[in-house]
Amino acid sequence: MTAGPAPLALSMGEPAGVGPEIIAGAWAALKGEGPVFCVIGDAALMRAQGRPVETVTSPSAAGEVFGRAIPVLDNPLPARVTPGRPEPANAGAVADWIEQAVSLALSGEVSGVVTAPIAKAPLYAAGFRFPGHTEFIAELTADAPFTGTRGPVMMLTARDLRACLVTIHTPLAEVPGLVTAERVRRTARVVHEAMKRDFGIAAPRLALAALNPHAGESGLIGREEIEVLAPAVAALRAEGIDISDPRPADTLFHDAARATYDAVLCLYHDQAL
Repeated sequence: MTAGPAPLALSMGEPAGVGPEIIAGAWAALKGEGPVFCVIGDAALMRAQGRPVETVTSPSAAGEVFGRAIPVLDNPLPARVTPGRPEPANAGAVADWIEQAVSLALSGEVSGVVTAPIAKAPLYAAGFRFPGHTEFIAELTADAPFTGTRGPVMMLTARDLRACLVTIHTPLAEVPGLVTAERVRRTARVVHEAMKRDFGIAAPRLALAALNPHAGESGLIGREEIEVLAPAVAALRAEGIDISDPRPADTLFHDAARATYDAVLCLYHDQAL
């Protein structure tokens, strides 16, 4: 496989977890036609997955290598890896891999970043202060020039389903206080712009999940739909964004409902996932 679009950067994730195995399987499936990716991680650990590996000095070399081996920008781990037992001594390298991948994307050397799963506990033990990938990448890109509405917004996709989160890694008890009209509006703007820019949908249709069961039942079992979500929807429509009234989440995901929107805004982690 020869030169083409800039490759993807794939950070290896937790070395004691499933990341290296997933990466090896992805390469086996994609080596013929791509997309090309360059692994940011430990080359020796990738070789232990039983697939051919070649170290490269820059992502630009990945296209030449990808058809015959997994290209790796080698950033070795400081401590031994025991499968299933994450080691806090390796947490700094895991964070460095993500940071390097993002830096390559910001410089244009790669076309995007893919992240293998991380284990939060060893990262926290080593002083990592972010709830997850999403917030860490937001910090790393905070000063990057951007003309649209700035995120981060987490979007999960599965075929025609795109579920986006208003709050992300938040304890459930804190969700109602964080679901503000401004947060809903900002999330909707980000998603609306992404649908047009990244997915080629000229007139995106957004759905909004309610917070309370039965969308609050006209205020009988919660007033957030009336006092927070409805004003946010009205403001967004005034901006020209096509968004539904808040709908009970248990009505949003069957086939007929999914045919009515291009993306759905969910208010907390497990509602979307």
